[in-house]
Amino acid sequence: MAAIRWLTPRRQSATERSVLAGEAAAAAAEAALATKPRPQEPAPEPAQADAFPVSGDPRAAAFFDLDNTVMQGAAIFHFGRGLYKRHFFDTRDLLRFAWQQAYFRMAGAEDPEHMQDARDSALSIVKGHRVEELMSIGEEIYDEYMAGKIWPGTRALAQAHLDAGQRVWLVTAAPVETATIIARRLGLTGALGTVAESVDGVYTGRLVGEPLHGPAKAEAVRALAMSEDLDLSRCAAYSDSHNDIPILSLVGHPYAINPDSRLRKHARAEGWRLRDYRTGRKAARIGIPAAAGMGAVAGGAAAAIAISRRRK
Repeated sequence: MAAIRWLTPRRQSATERSVLAGEAAAAAAEAALATKPRPQEPAPEPAQADAFPVSGDPRAAAFFDLDNTVMQGAAIFHFGRGLYKRHFFDTRDLLRFAWQQAYFRMAGAEDPEHMQDARDSALSIVKGHRVEELMSIGEEIYDEYMAGKIWPGTRALAQAHLDAGQRVWLVTAAPVETATIIARRLGLTGALGTVAESVDGVYTGRLVGEPLHGPAKAEAVRALAMSEDLDLSRCAAYSDSHNDIPILSLVGHPYAINPDSRLRKHARAEGWRLRDYRTGRKAARIGIPAAAGMGAVAGGAAAAIAISRRRK
């Protein structure tokens, strides 16, 4: 836990474990791409200096954070709700997932303690299960809990890069399997995510390196850019969190999307572009009721625990 707390915007640096996590994420993304046809690479079309994204540039790409950037809330919490529905864990775990999600939605930023607790819970839950089983369940969970949580504005930004002939990856601390499903459903190129160790197709309950968070994301993007012959100065990155300043600082076109207060301040100081899809009536219509809904789930779970205790 302490190893995550010191990850501040001005002190983040890659550790051996974050490099390992980044390389593992890039290798997983490359393995997924191996099964897909490579896009044709025409010469860039002449464009005005302010045209962005540049059409037909084979060395440009876009990298999107997932939680609260592309999707409202955190993918790992939505995934946890789906696993609870399928009896992977008990009501106490549901209460914890519900509280973490409600906190995340209301705070609008990543909290290292909550994210670490959620990852630890998820690893213990999937230990001993087959990768193909979780992939199949993940498809169902996307339809049930995630499809309706995609921010239309961010989705349009990703589509603009695709329409320009550029490749688009998700880059997230969520499990790479979950991220890959979301990327495929959105028509994106692929995903970089946290890699959970598996042996003979069965999860061991351990990670390869560490969660793909902060500096590890930057290492993953560097590794992928090298293998895909990308010019990072011509690439774009999008995120809501100050934890992603390392990846935003890597590219020539950084965007702060639904930014937390620290990222907003940093982006303004650096002259980065900002987009916020939570403001005005949309925030009132989507953000607050959703958080309240998760609070209701938490309350229901608490009531269930109290009833079960009285029955003992």
